[in-house]
Amino acid sequence: QVQLVESGGGSVQAGGSLKLSCAASGLRISNYFMAWFRQAPGKEREGVVSINGLMRTTSADSVKGRFTISRDDSKNTLYLQMNSLKPEDTAMYYCAALFTGTHPLSPDYQYWGQGTQVTVSS
Repeated sequence: QVQLVESGGGSVQAGGSLKLSCAASGLRISNYFMAWFRQAPGKEREGVVSINGLMRTTSADSVKGRFTISRDDSKNTLYLQMNSLKPEDTAMYYCAALFTGTHPLSPDYQYWGQGTQVTVSS
């Protein structure tokens, strides 16, 4: 049974930083596309950044230069380092695994975590 458990969300002022974690069980993250998505109230879920088995990353334009995805294969954990946070980054952030679509930032993933809330105040 695959489980993805996010943590690390919270409230921060604009310009601050947060690091999210996604602990995986039931699969080896090094073997799959993994990604972070976010969803703000009233908006569609959007892809933030992905990473494949070869450590190649794809980022949304809105977060390039500010957000970095990484993983620790020994801990089977995915991370999202978020710097220079903006109020528009406020959303529920989700970890996803096992990509099944055509673009790694489309929400075509088989497994999802429950999410962790990030709130950025101005």
